[in-house]
Amino acid sequence: MTTEARTYPVVEYLIDVFGSWLKHRRELGELRELDDASFSQIAADLRISTGDLTELVRRGAHSADELPKLLEALGIDQQKLARTEPLVLRDMERVCSLCGHKRQCDHDLAAGTSSGRYHQYCLNAATIDALGEAAGTRKSTS
Repeated sequence: MTTEARTYPVVEYLIDVFGSWLKHRRELGELRELDDASFSQIAADLRISTGDLTELVRRGAHSADELPKLLEALGIDQQKLARTEPLVLRDMERVCSLCGHKRQCDHDLAAGTSSGRYHQYCLNAATIDALGEAAGTRKSTS
């Protein structure tokens, strides 16, 4: 008689979500333990404000997941961008992380309509257009 290993995808998913939540809480706790000078130095090293740093940590590691999908939908090579313009990409990730239009962006990405609609809400639109123009892949909309 053999015993079958049963999988429980919903339970596994909940365990993963809870594990991620605990990790995030630990990161927030570590951030709170820093003195003001250390925290300010980290923000300065990253060339962002302390307010942005606090918000980026609060939002978590996946807060800019839409950006690679949008770049791909627009025909912009993120890997090449990371090699040629790493500071631009990092700033775009910061902007995406802090964005208040995630629901609209996710909807457009899922529907395949991002290329025609991202200008309406994406704070990275001007940068994306400039990158596309420099690469010869996008037309200016201005």
